[in-house]
Amino acid sequence: ASIVIGAGSLSFEIIRALVDRLPVMICPRWVSTVAQPIGIADLLAYLVAALDLPEDGTDRIFEIGGATIASYGDLMREYARQRGLWRAMIPIPLLTPRLSSLWLGLITPVYARVGRELIGGVRNRSVVRDFSARDAFAIRPLPVEACIALAIADGEQAGAETSWSDARSSARPPRPRAEGAYGSRLVDARETRVSAAPEAAFAPIRRIGGRRGWYYADLLWTVRGWLDLLVGGAGLRRGRRDPETLRTGDALDFWRVEAFDPPRRIRLAAEMRLPGRAWLEFDVRPDGTGSIIRQTATFDPVGRFGTVYWYALWPFHVLIFGGMLRRIGQLAEIAGRTHPEGGAA
Repeated sequence: ASIVIGAGSLSFEIIRALVDRLPVMICPRWVSTVAQPIGIADLLAYLVAALDLPEDGTDRIFEIGGATIASYGDLMREYARQRGLWRAMIPIPLLTPRLSSLWLGLITPVYARVGRELIGGVRNRSVVRDFSARDAFAIRPLPVEACIALAIADGEQAGAETSWSDARSSARPPRPRAEGAYGSRLVDARETRVSAAPEAAFAPIRRIGGRRGWYYADLLWTVRGWLDLLVGGAGLRRGRRDPETLRTGDALDFWRVEAFDPPRRIRLAAEMRLPGRAWLEFDVRPDGTGSIIRQTATFDPVGRFGTVYWYALWPFHVLIFGGMLRRIGQLAEIAGRTHPEGGAA
């Protein structure tokens, strides 16, 4: 397949972010490279139909594409047309793939390393040259205009089932053990009691992050996200899949949901650039007529620098984590008064 168009696909999200945010776009040479984009529904139809192909003992490769030959520039212009946006596109042939990927990392919600790999592919012309798929499959792919319209409609629905940011490749690769032994685990733990049932107490916790923010010192969280982005991390651009619900494996800003057991527990694993490994965990347990909310930040440092990093940021941890827990407690109290049983919180 060439470029895949669908809500949540990396290619489409780059187009969406660029066109939505920039009235004037600087376009590197790869923007004009010819491709044959295919809609995600057609791609899935090919995959499902391939299950029923007769087996003749030989391997076969099928080149598949949509009904339209178009470049990234054509896709951006069509997206702008359907959204009713005026956009100017200025070609700049001097931008290298590396500079282009860093540019994408700053402007769009894409990790620079992934953007660099994507650009490395779209620099090459990718159109169907072998038309055997037409004979083997009874599928007639949609034109670009229809694919973009479907992607826009799907993307406007809350809680999209999939997103490029859910993929592990949207964050830095896990640190190999050979890079250094982890030192003694460092922990910042605190708790508060609220007059609310566990369901109501858990409500603000499951809604944390994304556009809602982190309940305290959002400016500092934003600065940390930009610093992470500048050193090749995920930053805060991924947001969250759905504003109300989470599931294990979801990307959540520069965290990953490692465990989710409502209304009792959520554990987030850090995917930001760190000299070590980090987790942020919330536990809620019933306590008489109320609940206890426990918040735990855990860090496994690598080497002396990792330990220095933790203690250098300790005053900020006291400020941010303390303020965050207080605000969560306040919101839990409000949820408890509004929904005493917690079910609709």
